[in-house]
Amino acid sequence: MIAKRNLGLVAAAATLLAAAPLSAIFDRWTWLVQSTITVAVVAAVAALARLGRIPLWGQVLAMLGGLMLALTWLFPSGAELLGVVPTPSTVGHFGSLAEASLVDMRSYGVKVPDTDPMLFLAVLGVGGVAVLVDLVAVELRKPALAGLPMLAIYSVPVAVYVDSVPPAPFIIGAAGYLWLLVADNVDRVRRFGRRFTGDGRGVDVWAASPLSSAGRRLAAVGVVVAVVLPLAAPGMAGGLLDTIGSGTGEGTGGSGRATNGRVDLFSALTGQLNQNEVTDMVKVTTDESSPFYLRFGVADQLRTDGFRARAPSGSSASRELRPAEPDREGIERSRYRATVEVMESFEMPLLPVYAEPVRIQGLNGKWFYDTNQQVLFSNRERSSGKRYEFEYVRSTYSPSALRQARPLPTEHSLRRQMSTPTVPAVEALVDELTQGRDTEYDKVRAIYDHFATENGFSYALSTEGGTSGQEIVDFLTNKVGFCQQYAAAMAWLVRAADIPARVAFGFTNGANVDGDTYVLTNRNLHAWTEVYFDGFGWVPFDTTPAYGVQGAARTAWAPDLEAEEDVTPEPNTTAGPAGSDPTTNPNQLEEGLEDELSGLPGDTGTPNRPLPLWSWWAAGALILLVLLAVPALRRSLLRRRRSGRRAPAAAPAGTATANADAASPDGRHMVVLADADRARANAHAAWDELLDTLVDFRLRIDRTETPRATVGRLTREAFREDTEAASAVQLLGRAEELARYARDPHSGEPLPPALRRVRAALAAGASRRTRLMAAALPPSVLLRWRTAVAETSARLVASYGRLQSVALRWSPRRLLTNRLPR
Repeated sequence: MIAKRNLGLVAAAATLLAAAPLSAIFDRWTWLVQSTITVAVVAAVAALARLGRIPLWGQVLAMLGGLMLALTWLFPSGAELLGVVPTPSTVGHFGSLAEASLVDMRSYGVKVPDTDPMLFLAVLGVGGVAVLVDLVAVELRKPALAGLPMLAIYSVPVAVYVDSVPPAPFIIGAAGYLWLLVADNVDRVRRFGRRFTGDGRGVDVWAASPLSSAGRRLAAVGVVVAVVLPLAAPGMAGGLLDTIGSGTGEGTGGSGRATNGRVDLFSALTGQLNQNEVTDMVKVTTDESSPFYLRFGVADQLRTDGFRARAPSGSSASRELRPAEPDREGIERSRYRATVEVMESFEMPLLPVYAEPVRIQGLNGKWFYDTNQQVLFSNRERSSGKRYEFEYVRSTYSPSALRQARPLPTEHSLRRQMSTPTVPAVEALVDELTQGRDTEYDKVRAIYDHFATENGFSYALSTEGGTSGQEIVDFLTNKVGFCQQYAAAMAWLVRAADIPARVAFGFTNGANVDGDTYVLTNRNLHAWTEVYFDGFGWVPFDTTPAYGVQGAARTAWAPDLEAEEDVTPEPNTTAGPAGSDPTTNPNQLEEGLEDELSGLPGDTGTPNRPLPLWSWWAAGALILLVLLAVPALRRSLLRRRRSGRRAPAAAPAGTATANADAASPDGRHMVVLADADRARANAHAAWDELLDTLVDFRLRIDRTETPRATVGRLTREAFREDTEAASAVQLLGRAEELARYARDPHSGEPLPPALRRVRAALAAGASRRTRLMAAALPPSVLLRWRTAVAETSARLVASYGRLQSVALRWSPRRLLTNRLPR
């Protein structure tokens, strides 16, 4: 029973460690506190049930009852008995929390706040896993199978996290699973009785066996490989919005009303823009020569953590959506027709359409249109593979017409889209920008002009973090970001000026194919701001620098801030750089603007354009060549250092200078000089170089031989017919012998020429492969590296053994059981 009790505690702790990846989902640590309480209750109930020798089915019921009590205490409905005893109302309350959690999963992106539905779902999952792990690992004694419910916890953040799950939670979870396996196996080994060595002596019960040490090392290596290998392999991107659940909604008779869950468009856009691969998503054909952006989503709910999408609601898309409004002064409306074909890579419950659609054909009754958000959505189907046609209205406005827009009436329904969180820095900036502006358009235009590059703003997919604790303040301070940050920042500032604004999501104009067909990829995904003017509707403004957006388009009321405007464009034209044709293909405008910007100081090109594949292969080949050249470079430097010792310029007065005139005139030859220490060092360096040369050319060396014995063997085996090489190796051996044993190691003959002669003789008698390896991958260098690694590993193993011995000697468990070594 004691063994089961200990194993039950380890199972509970391993369950909590396996839940560590959930930290990548939640914004706070409330889930961990509540999960710890729940797992502790389950473990305590299981221990009491085993203590009472209750059958297995009773233990399972007891653990489920403990889980129910913990959930009742943590998430009460207010109708419980004594505060912890659940009632039928409690069960209904839990059902409501489960349903609300489905809505929250579609409403929030990671990291999610501490809402009761999400916390209830997390705690319920962790508690259920605790029951399964205890049952499988403790009662059934199958700890390996306990990894399956633990893996279920890890699969949750992997499925919903936009970026890669951090490696630290995985390591913690893996450590919990390995701990459970070790605890089970230790218990199994202890059941065999006392351990003995090979000679019959008893082994301390707490002493680690070599097998267990090897197991720990293998476990550590396995965890490291599991973490490092995915980082080295190319990443695989998921769908555009993998975190969207299946929508919930209802239809009522002939009204066709429907609702759909909210989606985190910001997270999806970030993930797609950071992908290296270009993926086709939508193909659109339109008879409009210069269309604006194709939109599919809107975020119009502003909270302290930014904009979020609201659940759309509307009528069937097969009906007449809205009548075409007549033109008025300053506003021109043109009617066009478009055909959209959605690729398999674009999968979500939203379909892209141009703003102000009038009639949609080719969709079944499961698709609806929200006239307020201007989005086409479904709660039962996905967008991939759909093909449909629609008519739409393109409205263009003159700045003078927009200046006639009056402030929104107090009773207007869009007043709710003017509320903003209180941020003093933002309010101060808006007051400064809108000071002296009388009309709504002039206020919006002042905010729009603030995001120009002349004010320090620039485009980048990777942004710097700030220290203010508020992302809007950090962006306005750092002034570096990409489309979603520009769009959200302008919408926030416009709302702070008491004007309705929201963030729209869609595609910019893609590559023009076959005249009127555009292919839109993940590189064309974009976000921009839409501002509501009373009497005009939602008017788009794109503050993102055009050089950072493929297929960017500008309008007369929101012109390109980086281009000098000599002539004000007409309302029905798309603005571009000064001097360009307004009807030019938007991609040509973008390329021309990029060409102009490429000559500016500090320009690094389009930030979101991926490098060609051949450049990665070239970089990899270059890195491989550098790595392969390292041994040869190391050998060359070592040879140069050994042959580069210089003799003193002149011997001190009164010092013996025998054979001093034999020194080389250039001072680079290694000569045995009057200076005994220098002579010995030169002789040792020459001998070491000779031994390395022998290793490079695959000749046997024996470190225990004397220099005379080595020279004699080489003369007989390698230089029997080469008298010059034999004389050179004899000179090197005599210099090393004198340097080791003589009091006065004076030779007076240069040593580097002898080394070169020996190397030339060895190369002449070696095979082509041996010569190539000696030059490219010198065996002497590789041998020296292997020896260094082996010595370092031996030192680490010895240090670990000493540390383990000390830890074992002072182990609290040994001290408590009075098992100190004698």
